[in-house]
Amino acid sequence: MIKIDLITGFLGSGKTSFIKKYARYLMDQGERICILENDYGAINIDMVMLNDLLGPNCELEMVVGGDGHEAHQRRFRTKLISMGMLGYTRVIIEPSGIYDIDEFFDTLCESPLDRWYETGSVISIVDGGSSKELSPEAEYLLMSESACAGKLVISKLRDTTDPSNVQFSERIVTRLNEAMEKYNCRRRFSTETDVIAKDWETFTDQDFESVRNAGFVHASHVKLPLSDNSDFQSLFYFGFRTDEADIRDRISKLLEDPDAGNIIRIKGFMALSDSEFLEINATKEDLSISSMSKQTEDVLIIIGEKLDKNRIAGFFPGAITV
Repeated sequence: MIKIDLITGFLGSGKTSFIKKYARYLMDQGERICILENDYGAINIDMVMLNDLLGPNCELEMVVGGDGHEAHQRRFRTKLISMGMLGYTRVIIEPSGIYDIDEFFDTLCESPLDRWYETGSVISIVDGGSSKELSPEAEYLLMSESACAGKLVISKLRDTTDPSNVQFSERIVTRLNEAMEKYNCRRRFSTETDVIAKDWETFTDQDFESVRNAGFVHASHVKLPLSDNSDFQSLFYFGFRTDEADIRDRISKLLEDPDAGNIIRIKGFMALSDSEFLEINATKEDLSISSMSKQTEDVLIIIGEKLDKNRIAGFFPGAITV
C-alpha cells in the first residue's frame, strides 16, 4: 500500500519549507513520491514554490477549491484515485492552513482508497516564532490541526542560546494542552515524546526518520467547523510591479497597518522584468524576498482575518484584485 503523510499547520507556519526538506530526504532514501497540494484557494502558490523538487522521483499534483467544501472534497478523492496506480511509494499532502483534518481520514476510509493507501505520518508544523495572542477561531484551528499529530515540528526557532529550545517547546506544549482541555480533547502533548524542536538545517537522518515513522493519534474533540462566513480571507493582487526595495517597504508597512486587518501571511511572486522574478514570503515576524529565474504568475496573496480589501489595495496601486 502507498503511505500517505499529512503535513498540517496554521497559516504561515512553514509547511511548504518543511516539505521541501522532508521530500528531499525521502528521495535520498529511494522513495518515489508525489506531493499533493490540497488547497481551498483558487490559486496555489505553494505548488510553484515546490517546482524545484520535480524529477524522476518526485511529482507535484494539485487540488484547488473556490466553489465550496463538498466539491473540493470530491476533487480530492478523485485525484487520489487517479494517482493510485502511478507507482508512488509515498504521497505527501499539504492542505490549506485552514483545514478540517477529518476530511483526510474520512476520505481514506472510502473505497477504493482504503485498499490503496494507508496513513503514514500526520505532522503538525507549529510556529515557534510567534508570541502574539490568537483569536478564538485561530486557537481552535491550531488545536484541531495538532490533535492527531504523531509529531509536532516547531518552526522559526529563534533562541540560539538554547540548543534544545526547551523554552519554546514548553511554551507551545502548554498553550496546546490548554486548548485541548478547552475543547474537551483528551490528548496531551509531552516535550519529551511528541515534539521536535531544532533548526531544520541541522536535522539528522534520525530526525527525518522520526518524522517518517511518527504515525498519528486517534483524538476527538468538540467540533467547531468554519462556516462560509469565517473571518479568514485570502485576497489576490495581480500584475503589481516595482523594484525590490519598494516592495519590501510596502509589505513591511502593510504588515504593521492595524487598519488593514490581521494579516497573517503574504506570499507570491512579482516580476522585475520579463526574465527576473521575486519570490515573496512574509509574516509579521519574518520577511523573505529572494530572486528566481523561472517565469511564473505575477500575483501576491494576502491571508488573514477581517481584512480590509480596499485598504490593502492602496499598497499595490494598479494591481488587479480578486
